Amino acid sequence: MLYSETVLDHFANPRNVGEIEDADGIGEVGNAKCGDIMKMYIKVEEDVIVDVKFKTFGCGAAVATSSIATEMIKGKTIEEALKLTNKAVVEALEGLPPAKIHCSVLAEQAMKSAVADYYKRQGIDPTPIVGEIKECESCH
Repeated sequence: MLYSETVLDHFANPRNVGEIEDADGIGEVGNAKCGDIMKMYIKVEEDVIVDVKFKTFGCGAAVATSSIATEMIKGKTIEEALKLTNKAVVEALEGLPPAKIHCSVLAEQAMKSAVADYYKRQGIDPTPIVGEIKECESCH
């Protein structure tokens, strides 16, 4: 299984690892059964994601997708961040092996889960904005 230089770089030197103590939104997706669990923390100011951190328990591809997803949404408005797709994550990483595509789905869902949590804390129903958050098929 071959990984791009970008995947290897984000696995070896993941960006934005950790947690945000006073996060405005926290999302967690995945489960121990499939082996990949992602937790994403966002800090929001005036509708802009000013900081984002993640903790991922999983394979190298899971770490790499989490890392690049955080880079792709940092500094973006929530609306822009919600346009992030797993396809965009895979493209930014210059591809992933078919067996690891579910990691990019988890990265997208972790971000959406964090945004949904942010909206809930604001007293807003996130479902119309974020949509339904569903795990990838391989997690069931």
